[in-house]
Amino acid sequence: MDVRNEVFPGPDKAQAFFADADHGPMVMVNLLKFRDVAEYPDGRDPGLSGREAYNRYGAAVVACLEAVGGHVVFSGPVSGILLGDVAELWDAVALAYYPGPQAMMAMVATPEYQAIEVHRYAGLAGQLNIRTKPGTGL
Repeated sequence: MDVRNEVFPGPDKAQAFFADADHGPMVMVNLLKFRDVAEYPDGRDPGLSGREAYNRYGAAVVACLEAVGGHVVFSGPVSGILLGDVAELWDAVALAYYPGPQAMMAMVATPEYQAIEVHRYAGLAGQLNIRTKPGTGL
């Protein structure tokens, strides 16, 4: 299995994701890999860790999620792996509930979200976003 962390989806991948016929509620699983040192385009905050930059984004994205009817389900650091094998573990996991893909699209289009996105880009080396359907279990 090939695993590739990315920070932003390409246009084709984003279009396919949001055009999917399943428009119901979703929980996005975010597997996060942080930069050792944050990289802001304007050079601000030299020495700030990627985790610290991403935490700025994380603290502010809560209000953006709530504004579109979403919420954080869980977030926390990765502390180990029991099954499987990867060359390098992700640093953190965050689960975010959205009423549907359109709510996510609406959120990222807001000026409030766009103002905080710089911290996400500065802090992340890459991530995986996995859409899941909320349910009561297997």
